[in-house]
Amino acid sequence: MNPAVKSELFRLLPSVDELMRGEPLQMLIEREGRSITLDSARIALLELRNAIAAGALDEAQMRNAVDDLPAAVERQIQQSLECSLRPVINATGVILHTNLGRAPLSQEALEHVFEVSKGYSNLESDLATGERGKRDIHVDRLFAKLLGNNEQDVSTIVVNNNAAAVLLALNALAEGGEVLVSRGELVEIGGSFRIPEVMNKSGATLQEVGTTNRTRLADYEKAINDRTRLILRVHRSNFQIVGFTEQPSLDELVALGRKYKLPVMEDLGSGALYDLRQVGIEGEPTIADSLVAGVDVVTYSGDKLLGGPQAGMISGRRQVVTQIRSNPMFRALRVDKMVYAALETTLLAYLREDYAQLPALRMMHLAEESLDHRARKVAEQVRAACPESQIEVVESRSILGGGSAPGTALPSRAVAIHSQQMNADMLLQKLRQWETPIVARIEGNRVLLDLRTVEPAQDSVIAAALMRIFA
Repeated sequence: MNPAVKSELFRLLPSVDELMRGEPLQMLIEREGRSITLDSARIALLELRNAIAAGALDEAQMRNAVDDLPAAVERQIQQSLECSLRPVINATGVILHTNLGRAPLSQEALEHVFEVSKGYSNLESDLATGERGKRDIHVDRLFAKLLGNNEQDVSTIVVNNNAAAVLLALNALAEGGEVLVSRGELVEIGGSFRIPEVMNKSGATLQEVGTTNRTRLADYEKAINDRTRLILRVHRSNFQIVGFTEQPSLDELVALGRKYKLPVMEDLGSGALYDLRQVGIEGEPTIADSLVAGVDVVTYSGDKLLGGPQAGMISGRRQVVTQIRSNPMFRALRVDKMVYAALETTLLAYLREDYAQLPALRMMHLAEESLDHRARKVAEQVRAACPESQIEVVESRSILGGGSAPGTALPSRAVAIHSQQMNADMLLQKLRQWETPIVARIEGNRVLLDLRTVEPAQDSVIAAALMRIFA
């Protein structure tokens, strides 16, 4: 665009003061406040300046844009005041999708969180004695029932996530000393956080033993010295090592720890209370399995296989957990009443064996026949309204996600869409920008909506969105 033309367009722009003095913005100021109206006016004017600089507007378009400025400011205000955290429909087939908030909470957990949070609660008040209590007791008693056995008195404390649980436990048990861990277990968890880096922040020194694919019990024993404070086992929850491999059993590590009077800690990561073999998934140990093997302390997440809120649990021998709890860092990492409320309700569902109450476990149990019926119903609705749409039901594979059970999948059904009107990326974007965003995945040149992770009540929302998009 000619520089002289651009200069003329810039002259059409009102100043911020001029825009603010106009009647439309005076009304906005009265309704929304001066500060946010001023910020929004500046943003709207900046967007117009950028459009002129990019040569995106001619004179007629520019005059229309200037006339529309009050409306643009109002739209900007509305956008500023909207919550950015929104519910979405997860049609990816990934049950514990980290980017989408991992495990959905049960209706009972949500109701308990609301009841506990809308007013005051007995979070740290002993109602029997009137004395100050400890917030731990609300879930410690439930974990003890779920994990305890005749040989071991189990205690549990809660922090804000599993990385925090690992950090706190290592700091309390091994600060200033060495921790033995296999090279094959130096994992990276979500967000580029790595076990060696977490260990370094804990004040403990990492002592690697063995090799990436083969670590023997003798490697651990040879590395033990007078500075050794802990033996650490990290469950490979988000990757597999196959082929020429070797790894000592948990029983062997526990026996070695007892021989040298060293505590043994296991970072389970996902942490299952439910035996996943019942849904056909092998190789994912339960928390109870580790404790029965004699591990002194186990760390795991609350919002993965447990199906509860984001939290990190430290369970183990009461004496060891009490030592960890007395660490000053615990207060900085502890959780609030809402997490305790959601976690308490989740654990009660396990005690009642009411697994259908927990959305993540319910999704794992869905039968292929049920998913197939739902997928065909969605496809038929869309096809009837938009005969030109290329939509079909296909076999799919759902995964647990959240770093759980790598290499395993659950058979599922998906609605597959191939459109001549738009490519797969464009359709995926339109679904993400829907009133209730719909997150799906692409395979080949088709968009797949896997219904295992979609609540049945959301099927109609997906069908309506597809019909409007193709219409």
